[in-house]
Amino acid sequence: MADIVGSRETLPQAFPTLTGEQIDRIRPLGRVRQVRTGDVLFQPGDVDVPFFVLLSGRMEIVQPTLEAERMIARHDPGEFTGEMTMISGHRCLMIGRVAEDGDFLELSGENLRAVVAKDAELSEILMRAFILRRLELIRLGWGNLVVFGSQHSACTLEIREFLSRNGQPFTYIDLDRDQTSQELLDRFEVKPTEVPVVVCSAGRMVLRNPSIQKLAGCLGLNVVTGAKDVRDVIIVGAGPAGLAAAVYAASEGLDVLVIETISPGGQAASSSKIENYLGFPMGISGQELAGRASSQAMKFGAHMLIARNVVGLNCDRRPYLVKLDGEETLAARAIIIATGAQYNKLALPDLVRFEGNGVYYGATYMESQLCISEEVAVVGGGNSAGQAATFLAQTAKRVHLLVRSPGLSATMSRYLIQRLEENPKVEPNFQTEITGLAGGEHLERLTWRDRASGVESEHAIRHLFLMMGASPRTEWLKGCLALDAKGFILTGRDLDRADVGDGNPRWPLDRPPEMLETSLPGVFAVGDVRSGNVKRVASAVGEGAISIHLVHRALSEP
Repeated sequence: MADIVGSRETLPQAFPTLTGEQIDRIRPLGRVRQVRTGDVLFQPGDVDVPFFVLLSGRMEIVQPTLEAERMIARHDPGEFTGEMTMISGHRCLMIGRVAEDGDFLELSGENLRAVVAKDAELSEILMRAFILRRLELIRLGWGNLVVFGSQHSACTLEIREFLSRNGQPFTYIDLDRDQTSQELLDRFEVKPTEVPVVVCSAGRMVLRNPSIQKLAGCLGLNVVTGAKDVRDVIIVGAGPAGLAAAVYAASEGLDVLVIETISPGGQAASSSKIENYLGFPMGISGQELAGRASSQAMKFGAHMLIARNVVGLNCDRRPYLVKLDGEETLAARAIIIATGAQYNKLALPDLVRFEGNGVYYGATYMESQLCISEEVAVVGGGNSAGQAATFLAQTAKRVHLLVRSPGLSATMSRYLIQRLEENPKVEPNFQTEITGLAGGEHLERLTWRDRASGVESEHAIRHLFLMMGASPRTEWLKGCLALDAKGFILTGRDLDRADVGDGNPRWPLDRPPEMLETSLPGVFAVGDVRSGNVKRVASAVGEGAISIHLVHRALSEP
C-alpha cells in the first residue's frame, strides 16, 4: 500500500491504482524492466528520473535524513512513482528502492510528458497525484534540505520565502527555540555569524548564509540546458503575464524558456487572497495561483530557469541574445518581457537596515506569523495594500493603514473598501506618510506625519508593510526599446509618442507594430512592465495569452 504516513485514507487521489487499459495506453512509450529486491532506481540529486508503473513486485520510496532514512511511500502493482520533479525535470528528492522482485514499466521523462500532454484522462490522474504528493511533502516539511535560522534574521526570512514560493519542501529549525540544534551546528563547524545554514541532500552539502542563487544551484533550479540552442521564445519574468504566455506558448508547440529572478508569481504571489479573479468565487492566494500556473506550463513542456537575472539584451541582430548574470547568453527568435514592476521604497536612511527585520514587501502566511497579536502598519492605497490589511487583521492586534491621499475610492476596489471599513481591527489614516524608522537589529518604532496638520507622532510598531506605487526596473533595456518617462515599455500605437531625443529607438519596419510589440520587432511587453497597463491579474493573464498569437505572426515573417 502506498502512503505518506497513512495518507491512503486522507489523500486517495495521491496514490491511485491504474487499470489494465490505462497501463496499456502507456506501454507503447516505455519498456518493461526486470527488477530485483534491493535495486536502487533513483536517488536524491538525480536529474531526468524515469517514471515507473509497477506491473508486478513492490517498491518503497524513502528519504535520507541527517540521522537515517524516512519511509515516504510504498507502491504495489498498478501504482506509479513520482511527484512534481517528474514534470519539472528538477533534481529528485527521494530514493526509489525495489522491495520485491517484479516487472516495472519504465518511461523516460520526455515520454511521460508526452503522455501527460496527449492523454487527457491519464494527464488528470498523473498531474493530480504529483501535485498532491508534493503538497503533502510541503505540509509535513519533508524535503531533502534543512534550514537552520532565526526569526530575527532577514536572510532566514528571504530563504524561507524563496523555498515556499518555489514549492520546495524543507525542514525549518528555529535556533531561537530549539537549543538542541546547536549540536548539529557543531557537527558542521558552523559559526553564529554564518546563520542561516542550509543543509542539502541529507548532509552532503552545507551552505552557510547562502545567496538565493547558490541555494537554487543546490536544488538544481537554475541550470541552463541547451544554452547554445535558439529557442522560439524566451519569456523574461514569471508573474501572471509571463506564466500565461508560457502556458499558451508551450501548449501550442513552441520551444519556450521562462527566466525568473526569484520565484513564479511576481508581485501577485505576495497577495494573500485574490477575490476578483474570474473563476474563483471564494478567492485564491497569489502563491497558489502561481503554483498552478507553473505546473500547467511545465505540463506542456515549458522550461524554467529560476534565480537568474537578465542583465541585458543584444538587439543588434536576430536571433536576439538575452544576457544573464555570469556572462551567459541565450538566443531566441522572439522575446516576451513580463518583468512586472516592484513596489517603490521609502526615501528613508534606515530603510535598508530594517528590510526583512520589520520592513516587508509582501503579506503572506509567513509574514503574518511574525506579527501575531502585534500592531502593524501597511502603507499604500491600492488593492494590494487593502488585501494585505484585511489578511493581517486576522492575526495582528491592530492594522494601521497609512494612505497619502484623502481617500481610497479612486485607487481600491469597492469590495475591499467596504471590508476595511467594517473591520474594527483596521484603522485607516489618510493624508499620512512615514517620516522615520527606529530600532536596534529589528524595527521597533515608526514615526508618521499627518500631511494636513503637519503633526508628527511616534508609534511602537515593529512590522511595516510597504505596498505603494511601482517602478518597472527597465534600466537594462535602455537603448534597445522605447520607454516612457517613467521607464515603462512603450508598445503598439503608443510608440508614436516615443521621445526619440531621449535615446528611444524608432520603429524600424514598414508594417505597423503589433498591439503588444515593442520598438524592436519580435520583442513584446506584457503586464505591469508595459506602459498604459491595467493593474489587474486578469489583464496581465490576458496580455500574456494574446502575446503568443502575436509571436506566431513574428515567427512567420521572413
